[in-house]
Amino acid sequence: MWQLLVFLTLLALGYGVGKSLERKHFLSILQRERDLSHIVAFSAKRVPDTFSNTFLVKGSVVVSSDYFKQFLSAWRLFFGGRLKSYETLLERARREAVLRMKAEAQAGNANAIFNVKLETSVISDQNSGGGAIGTVEILAYGTAGVLTQ
Repeated sequence: MWQLLVFLTLLALGYGVGKSLERKHFLSILQRERDLSHIVAFSAKRVPDTFSNTFLVKGSVVVSSDYFKQFLSAWRLFFGGRLKSYETLLERARREAVLRMKAEAQAGNANAIFNVKLETSVISDQNSGGGAIGTVEILAYGTAGVLTQ
């Protein structure tokens, strides 16, 4: 009986702490997106003639899921369906990687990034047996420079 109580306590703790940290990270992302909104990012490969002082920029992030999300995803894997609990994980990681790329562009006095690409890697715990996602890495990269009118 005490094992069930410990399990439920850990599950509730994982939910509460995970939700709080995720909310805090999303607020941080929103603020930094506003601060870096002057740097435009395009997936277009062709750059205009007015694009100069180019250099490569990148942003990388590794984000891990919390215990509660792993528990929910294990149930979803068993019954099937969307893994909604991991959708926010991927969204946070993608946005964070793009922000880090934009911050590197800003440090080089760039105002635009062309040919933006995103690479995703899933780092899973091979010993878990269920193939549950443990961690995701996202790399954002592109060509930064000064775009003049």
